[in-house]
This record gives sequence, structure tokens and C-alpha cells, in this order.
Amino acid sequence: MGDEVGRQEFTRDDRTRYRTKVRRCLDVFARMLRESRFEFDRPTTGLEIELNLVDDLGDPAMRNAEALEAIADPDFVTELGQWNLEINIAPRLLTGGGISEFEDVVRRSLNEAEHKAREVDSHMVMIGILPTLQPKHLAVSALSGNPRYALLNEQVLAARGEDLHIAIDGVERLQLTADSIVPEGACTSTQFHLQVSPDSFPAYWNAAQAIAGVQVAVGANSPFLLGKELWRETRIALFQQATDTRSVELKEQGVRPRVWFGERWITSIFDLFEENVRYFPALLPICDAEDPVQVLERGDTPSLAELRLHNGTIYRWNRPVYDVVRDQPHLRVENRTLPAGPTVVDMLANGAFYYGLVRMLAEEERPLWSQMSFSAAEENFTAGARAGLDAQVYWPGLGTVPVAELVLRRLLPMAHEGLVRLKVDEAERDRLLGVIEQRCLTGVNGATWQARAFHHHYDHTALDRPEALRRMLRTYRDLMHTNEPVHTWPVS
Repeated sequence: MGDEVGRQEFTRDDRTRYRTKVRRCLDVFARMLRESRFEFDRPTTGLEIELNLVDDLGDPAMRNAEALEAIADPDFVTELGQWNLEINIAPRLLTGGGISEFEDVVRRSLNEAEHKAREVDSHMVMIGILPTLQPKHLAVSALSGNPRYALLNEQVLAARGEDLHIAIDGVERLQLTADSIVPEGACTSTQFHLQVSPDSFPAYWNAAQAIAGVQVAVGANSPFLLGKELWRETRIALFQQATDTRSVELKEQGVRPRVWFGERWITSIFDLFEENVRYFPALLPICDAEDPVQVLERGDTPSLAELRLHNGTIYRWNRPVYDVVRDQPHLRVENRTLPAGPTVVDMLANGAFYYGLVRMLAEEERPLWSQMSFSAAEENFTAGARAGLDAQVYWPGLGTVPVAELVLRRLLPMAHEGLVRLKVDEAERDRLLGVIEQRCLTGVNGATWQARAFHHHYDHTALDRPEALRRMLRTYRDLMHTNEPVHTWPVS
């Protein structure tokens, strides 16, 4: 969604042409699936991390353009808010020390970028929601300079027809009215990619959906928004509401939201792209000159630009991805459930848990999703986001259980076996899954630590709430650089 765009206004004819082109792309995609035109050898993984920029005090630093110029690394790109950046890590295999290579590359890149960002009085923080954000930071003027974001903002609000209303009930209650989509920029995530074959895609996507509630509970790192303590992973509720194009009346009619868990298990990746086309009008009806039918018939690979653009404006928590690299098409599951941070090792532990678990679940003879309703998976997702490690979730054969107990007794052994099948080194398996185990045993993840550290300052000193949050964040930033997992962090 960060690509440059030139057009700023769309006519009715633009939208009609775009709808026709998207459907043509969908027909070509279906034909490519039938003809098995996709590259797949071994499961390649990828990683994206969204970051926050802060000043020395810990307040948002609206300097992503200056920071990018100083960093001068094409792996770093803008995100929606001027205090946001994103780093894209080149894909690699998990075998033969691949996870350690991920860790080394990410830490080296972030350390170099942090050093250069200091030249423009900025520091990088990996966290689900920057706790020092205030309402004044969420004005439309805080949008990044890329014209894509201004255009997206205009189209979302035009589709909605009114301001955005955000209401989140958690430990405390927050209500906010916004005249732009800038609050979406508060949500910073880690995105894990997994390249799969067309035949195995449904099993991997279903598996990712089934464990989303557990993932977000164990990895929660977003307890604060605009000074209020809300859900353990408040980012889930905020993202759902900050990009909602529906008016109240359309919600009552059952129109689907663009941030969407989904509503059913799938039998083909085509199901997801077809739903996108059937249910969601275009936000950015930009047409490419390519004719996908002609490209396919001459033996080349179509970009399916309109289908991909449309897919990029529908924010599934597990998104299907069609992409072309070196003229070879491939498919990926993009896992978007987790927040950024707290450390690189914490994020890679989340990744090891995810990759190992979906591998096992996707290969089971009796699939988990044949024993579990889709609505139960969605309820688990909400429960995990609300309560984090204190959540109760449903699991087939066990009923409703504490999520930490489920992970320790059932899911960690499965994730370990999945990593064995992926040929992940034994030392990497034990170290990273050991981080997940200790989070569950201690009851401490990023969200828990943030809340405890904040209350240490706020409840026992004369500091006001904004300053207590700054103190907590500055300590978080220092501990983040140690790369010691968050469950080991001291509170004071």
C-alpha cells in the first residue's frame, strides 16, 4: 500500500473499468490455478516489521521522511503516520540456521538504522501501539507524504460519509472521533509470510486462522492507546475501527468490514480473492495497461495488478498474497495478527511458534477446522486480544481452557515437532520455543510488562499519566536494545 500513485480523483467510468478489470484478473487467476502455473519448491518465509519513531523524551517524532533519508536503505519504507517506518526483510528458508540469519539481519539493520536516525533526533521503537501518542498527534497533517495515503484517507472517508468513531472498552474506556484514518497509523505490526503451493494453501490459511487467538494472546504488546489502558492487544480493536468504511446503517445491514477475520473455512485460495471481488467495492480504482489474458496466452506471467491492489485494501488478519518474482508467480499466507516487538528475539520466537504450529496443523489427517466452528476461532481471536495471557479459549477435545495452559500442554510440543519437520536447527527450536514457554509460565508478555511498569510509576509516585507512560517507554526502549526476551525484563 506504500506504492506511489499519480491520480487523485476518480470518475464513475474509472470505477466501472476497474470492476471489469478486477473480474478479468480473477478469471485469469482461476485459470492459472487450474493449470498449476505457480512456483513452489520449499516453504520460503519472509518478515516485515513496522516501527515507531520517538524523540528523546519518548514522544512521537514526526520525521519519517528525514529518517528515511538519513537511513538510506531501500529495505526501509514509509508507513501511514509520519512517526512510522517499515523494514522489509528478504525471504529465506528456515532450514540450516535460517532463523538465526533472520535475527542477525534484523538486528544489524535496525541497529544501523537507529544510529543514522539519531542524526535527525529520532529513535526507533518496536511496539504494537506507541503509548505516548496523544490526540494532537492524530490530525490529518500527520499523514506521511506519500500521496497514496492522502488518497486512501480521502476514499475511506468518502465511502463512509462521516467521521470515524472509535470506542474500546477494556480496563478503561476510550471514545474518540477522528476526521481522518491517521489513528490506523498507531497500529504497528509484525507480518510473517509463508510461501505455499496452491494445493496446500487452504490448509495453511485455515490453520493460521484457527490459532490466531492463541497467537495474539501470547504475543500481545499493545495495552495503551491515548493514555488509556484498554485491551492487552488494543491494536486489533483499533485497526478494525480506524479503517471501517461502513456507516452505522450499513453495519446494521450486515455489510462486511474491510478489516475482517472472515466467516468460513476455505477449500481454495480462490475463495478469498473471489470474496474480495464479490463483497468489497474498490477504494483505489487504478487500472494497469496490461491485459492479463493476452499475457497469459503468450506464455508470460501476468501481474494481475488490479486484483493485487484490491487485495491490499482488504485487511484480513491472514491475507492471501499473489506475487511475481523474476517472472515466476507464487502464493503466500501473510500472517498479520501480531504486534511489533518487544525485541527481535521475542518476534522471532512468535514466528517459530507460528511456523511450527501451522506446519503440524496443516498436515494432520483430521484437520482441526473440521472439529471447530469458524465462529469459535473468531471468538478466540477476540478473547486473546482482550485478555492476553489471561484469556480463556476454546480448543477441540478440551473445551474452554486457559490459553497459557493450552500452549504449555498441547501446542508447544506440536510447534516443536513442526519445526523438526521444517528442519530448523535444534538449538534454534529450543531457544525460541523456550521464550514462548517462559512467557506462559511467568504470565509476562509485552503487554503485561508495559502495564506493570506503567503502574509502578503511576501508582507509587507523583508522576502524571503522560509522564509515567514516557518513563515506561524510555525503559522499554533501553531494554529493547538488549535483545533479552521481555519475560526477563525488570519492572523498576
